[in-house]
Amino acid sequence: MPPAQRYCAFLRAINVSGHTVKMDKLRTLFTEIGFANVATYIASGNVIFETPATSTGKLEAQIERHLQQALGYAVITFVRTVPELAAIADDTPVLPTNQKVHGLYVLFLKAPLSTETQTQLLALNSETDEFHVHGCEFYWLCRIQQRDSPLFSGTLLTKTVGVPMTMRSATTVKKLAAKYAVSR
Repeated sequence: MPPAQRYCAFLRAINVSGHTVKMDKLRTLFTEIGFANVATYIASGNVIFETPATSTGKLEAQIERHLQQALGYAVITFVRTVPELAAIADDTPVLPTNQKVHGLYVLFLKAPLSTETQTQLLALNSETDEFHVHGCEFYWLCRIQQRDSPLFSGTLLTKTVGVPMTMRSATTVKKLAAKYAVSR
C-alpha cells in the first residue's frame, strides 16, 4: 500500500442556501470514507486529511458521492495535495503597495481553463478587478468591496469561467499552506 499523503479538500457552498454542516460532522463524514488525521480549518469547507496516494480526481469523486449520500445535496469538491497548496500560496500575486486593495482571492477549478476562456477572463480586468491565471486556479485582486464588484454580484464571472469553482481568500490559502506544509 502506498504511503499516506496529506490533502486539502475545498468544498463549494457547504454552508449556504439553508444548508449547515458543523465542522465536527464534516470531520466525521471524511473519517467514514476512510481518511485519517482529518481536520477542518474555519467553517467554510476546508478539510485536511490523509490517505494513501491516489489521483485527486478520484478523491474528488469519492468525497462528492459520500457527501451527496450523507447530506442529500451536491457538494462540489476541489482537492489539492499539500505541496500543490504550497505552490498555490507561493504563486499568489504580490499585492501592489501603492494601490488600495480590498481583497485577493484564489479560485479553485477542476481543470485548467481553456486558452479561449482564459482570454475572456483576462478581458474582465479593470480598474477594480484584476485576474491572473495559473494552472487549475486563478487569482482575483479586488480593489473594492467584493460585494460591490459587478463581477461578484452578477453572474458575469460565473458565465465567463463556465465551470464549477470555489473561492477562498489568499490569506486563508496561505495560512493553510503554512499550517499543513510541515512534516507530520
